[in-house]
Amino acid sequence: MIDLRQLQALSAVAAEGSVARAALRLGWSQPTVDYHLRNLDRLVGVELTTRSTRGSRLTAAGTLMLERGEEILNLADRAVTDVRDLAQLGRIRLRFGTFPTAAARLLPGIVSRVSELGIELDATLEELAPLVTGINQHTLDAALVYTAGGYQLPFRSEVHTTHVFTDPMLLALPANHPAARHASFDHDAFIGLARDSWVMGSTPGDTLDDLVREVFHAAGHPSVNVAIRTDDYSVVLGLISAGLAVALVPSLVGNNPPDGVVLRPIDDPRFTRELLLAAPAGPGGPSAAVRQLAEVVRRSIAALG
Repeated sequence: MIDLRQLQALSAVAAEGSVARAALRLGWSQPTVDYHLRNLDRLVGVELTTRSTRGSRLTAAGTLMLERGEEILNLADRAVTDVRDLAQLGRIRLRFGTFPTAAARLLPGIVSRVSELGIELDATLEELAPLVTGINQHTLDAALVYTAGGYQLPFRSEVHTTHVFTDPMLLALPANHPAARHASFDHDAFIGLARDSWVMGSTPGDTLDDLVREVFHAAGHPSVNVAIRTDDYSVVLGLISAGLAVALVPSLVGNNPPDGVVLRPIDDPRFTRELLLAAPAGPGGPSAAVRQLAEVVRRSIAALG
């Protein structure tokens, strides 16, 4: 197993160009640096440094090891820093925003898990645009948001986003719809729904609604027939069950569709919702509490199976 001191020795030699100067940099003796370098060579089975009268340099294998090793050292430093920060903070309260779809399935698990870490959430449920505004104006400490189709959310430059989940969108249709025979929807099959009535979101700026309009417009259909606008997926699925419309629904809410509704995958990677945890951040990135929250969100999603 790699000893972190081996990676520290390799990093110091790469930075200083000699074992002697690496020893001074680390505050070690030169034999100690040599010892760790030799042990690392034996561990990987190849020499990672070469020496000459002009000093020491890394071999190609050493350069690769250093690249991976720097990641390991940075993670080790971050782990220590995060734990120290949380220990010093004690219990901390975060103003946390999330959109209703995520809240319905994820919020209970998130709240329970962060509580074990000493973090309390003051949770707010909003649609996408108010969440972005809350982060930009620092009235929220963190927010779970989403984007799709390559659209960039209008965050200020100091806002840091962490990817937590890729959520495929599904096409929801009435079970008696002629297109329900498709096992999945390629581009042509999707365009075939251009004249159907659609359920769209009620909040302006929804990236998925924009994507649907963009795809239809590119295929020669300048507008979408919107039957109703709502952000409540229980209403969406109810309308589809009644045979009144079609819609996109995220996989997070598509595990138990009501009778009369069929869900089909879409063979277009743009129809994927990327879930992000956004937070204002300083030069060192988001706070330890926000980084812990991001990991808890990932675990809560994984727990859903």
